[in-house]
Amino acid sequence: MLRIYSNHHALRSICRSMSSLPKYETLKLSQPKPHVTLVELNRPTKLNAMNKELFEELKTCFEQLSIDKTCRAVVLTGAGKAFTSGIDVKYLSTVAIGELSQIDDSARKALHLRRMIKRTQSCLRAVDQCEKPVIAAIHGHCLGAGVDLSACCDIRYSSRDTTFSIKEVDMGLAADVGTLQILPKSITNHSLFRELVFTARSFDTNEAQQIGLLSRVFDTREAVLDAAINLASVIAKKSPVAILGSKIQLNYARDHSSDDNFNFVSTWNSGMLLTEDIIKSIMASSVSSEKSNKNAPSEIEYEDV
Repeated sequence: MLRIYSNHHALRSICRSMSSLPKYETLKLSQPKPHVTLVELNRPTKLNAMNKELFEELKTCFEQLSIDKTCRAVVLTGAGKAFTSGIDVKYLSTVAIGELSQIDDSARKALHLRRMIKRTQSCLRAVDQCEKPVIAAIHGHCLGAGVDLSACCDIRYSSRDTTFSIKEVDMGLAADVGTLQILPKSITNHSLFRELVFTARSFDTNEAQQIGLLSRVFDTREAVLDAAINLASVIAKKSPVAILGSKIQLNYARDHSSDDNFNFVSTWNSGMLLTEDIIKSIMASSVSSEKSNKNAPSEIEYEDV
């Protein structure tokens, strides 16, 4: 007999999970639906500009969500008027004036910068490497490091009023924490993408869809957030083993050859095909085909992983 979620079970799941959600200075976590975690960049008075603390907390947060059994899908958004205006200029000034000015030797300055860049990369890569699907709900502004952050998400939704900019060349540097490292593998219009990179000009959701950055666009911030949460809820009801395996395969395939991908999935599935989730899914499909939609079970209770 398949176990089906009851409203009481779902309510207990929400209350239990919300009571144990960690607290952060620059992030706000909540659980709008069972097994769905909403992560908000929470510096609204700064348009969620990304400072050192926010970068560090993103790493801590997503590494924790990756192993959190109560979380099966994540929605990432920004509090207030913007997704994020990019890296905090004050933070950059602190690095340039405060830290680097105290180092005289050029080689040692370079090594210090390299360590800082690698650390920042690891903070955003924690989103990319999170074992749970991450859906970006973008609105307002998504600039510079904000595009890098969105590149690390699995799915990107946006409100129609969003302004994007791959801002780095206007700051005298090449984007180094996601945009130029991840997006080229999935971009559909490389000519337009390179134009946006080389000019740093602002672009709207139409051009963002043209290059393949966005999958869907909605009229308002409320609509995009609702859609992202609903999508996350659908994903959260699927087999956690299947979703985890699918994300790992997709990320591996992005970075490897076809032969490597086939070898990797054969090894992965030699273990994962032993899951009881397959039996539950087959049984649910069989029951659904024998009953009317009204009487068929609406949701299987899969075990957490």
